Amino acid sequence: MKRTIRTVLLIGALGVSGVMASEVIATVNGDKITKEDANAFLQQIQPNQPISFDMLDPQTRKKVVDGLIETELMAQAAQKAGVEKDPEYQRMLDLAKKKLMINQWAKQQYEKTIVSESEAKEFYDKNAQKFMMPEQVHARHILLKDEKSAQELIDQLKGLKGEELKKKFIELAKEKSSGPTGPKGGDLGYFTKDQMVVPFSKAAFALKKGEITPKPVQTQFGWHVIYIEDHKAAQKIPFEQIKEKVIQNLKQQRFTERMKKESEQLKAQSKIDYLDASLKGKASAQPETAK
Repeated sequence: MKRTIRTVLLIGALGVSGVMASEVIATVNGDKITKEDANAFLQQIQPNQPISFDMLDPQTRKKVVDGLIETELMAQAAQKAGVEKDPEYQRMLDLAKKKLMINQWAKQQYEKTIVSESEAKEFYDKNAQKFMMPEQVHARHILLKDEKSAQELIDQLKGLKGEELKKKFIELAKEKSSGPTGPKGGDLGYFTKDQMVVPFSKAAFALKKGEITPKPVQTQFGWHVIYIEDHKAAQKIPFEQIKEKVIQNLKQQRFTERMKKESEQLKAQSKIDYLDASLKGKASAQPETAK
């Protein structure tokens, strides 16, 4: 029975790395449930999160174990019903085993794929446009319900410059703005052109550092008075900041190419016959002569 529950848990729980503890955490009619089973289950439901049974809080551990117990009980019931002798079960089990072997083999091939830091740097240097931080502005705004009120604020701010303008703008934003950023002096932080609605973004990026909009800007949210606190031109992201991402992307790319070539080579070395008439007759690839 232990083989039954492990088959249920491990088929699809691929890529589990490291040596997993085999400590028994529960028994069901004499069959053991171990931490290995729990870790495999967690890997199956959260493949992109490196989480283990030992990392869980007591309440979550209990839920995981209860789930494994339920799985074991159903597996035992299925075995008693003779499901293991069912031809369809055997067919699905064979297919699942093939998938498990393929995924484990692919994982091994991926781990063998190496990209050095120097190779990543060379790719980074040759593809500068892929690693650009787009132009950004740091803006503040005052959101009002009507154009007249917005224009009155602009008129009130005219003639002010530098820190005096910034201080007064923040003061008015806290006092007058109906937007959620009002209490923060209208601070929107840094953003790129595509992160704001078009009318707002167009007006903000047309301004220089320390300037306000000469006229109110209308969006679906209301009327805005915009102040630009800082302006950053588009710039290349430093290699050190994205080195690991570049390495992983190149590794994935090489792995994909490697597996494609492997598939093509396997086809070329094998005799393949299409027997279904709908597949347009027979096609075969003859083995290549060994070199």
